[in-house]
Amino acid sequence: MTAVVVDDEELARRLLREYLSHHPEVEVVAECANGFEAVKAAERKPDLMFLDIQMPKLSGFEVIELLDEPPAVVFVTAFDQYALKAFEVHAVDYLLKPVTRERFDEALARAAAHVGAKRPSKAKEAAAAARPAGQPLERVLVKEGSKVLVIPAEQIDYVEAQDDYASFRVSGRSHLKMQRLAELETVLDPQRFVRIHRSYILNIDRLAKLELYGKDSRMAVLKDGTQLPVSKTGYDKLKTML
Repeated sequence: MTAVVVDDEELARRLLREYLSHHPEVEVVAECANGFEAVKAAERKPDLMFLDIQMPKLSGFEVIELLDEPPAVVFVTAFDQYALKAFEVHAVDYLLKPVTRERFDEALARAAAHVGAKRPSKAKEAAAAARPAGQPLERVLVKEGSKVLVIPAEQIDYVEAQDDYASFRVSGRSHLKMQRLAELETVLDPQRFVRIHRSYILNIDRLAKLELYGKDSRMAVLKDGTQLPVSKTGYDKLKTML
C-alpha cells in the first residue's frame, strides 16, 4: 500500500513517519508541506493520504476537491468541527492531534481494509460538506495541467455551462472545471451571482445594461461588451436585484 503524508508542520509529519516506520507494508511515496504539493503528489496515484485540514494556501478539503480520483483519506487535524460531516460521507478515519500510536494503528487498519475492498472514495463529498451551511463560495479552484488556479469569486465575470463542465470567464480568459451550473448556483453568493439563463450565471457587478432582443427576449450586455442571453425566469430574477 502506498501513502502520502500531508501536513504543514514538520513535527506532525515526523510523527506520522515514525508511526509508519513500524508498518513495512506501507510505502510513503511523498511528504508534502502544503496543499499544492499534495495535489502534485496525488498524480502518483497513492492508495492512501494522511491529510491535514487547516493549511496555508489550500485546505485539506480543497486538495481533495482538485483530485479527479481521490485516494482513501485519513484526516489528521487539531480541529474537530469537521469530524461529523467527514464521517457522514464515510471518510476512512479522522484523527485528532496529538495522535497516539494506538489510534494511528487503528486508522491504518481501517484504511487497509478500505483499500483492499476497493471501495469508492467519498472524499469529494467530504470537501463539499466541509463548507459551512449558508456560507457562499469565496474562491474557485481549477486544475490546469500541473497548475492550480485559485480564482476569487468576485473576479468571475460569468459562468457558462458546457456539458458537464463549467467555464469560468475571468478577465477575458476561460477556465474549465468539471462542475454543473446547478451545483454552482447553490454555492455562489446570491447577492452577487444570478442564473440568467439555463447556460449562464452572471456576476451582476459586470452588467452594463439589458437590451430587448426580438419580441420577448432580452440580452445582458456586460461592461466589456460581451452579450449573454437572458431567459424570462432570469429576467425576473435580475429585476429583483437591480
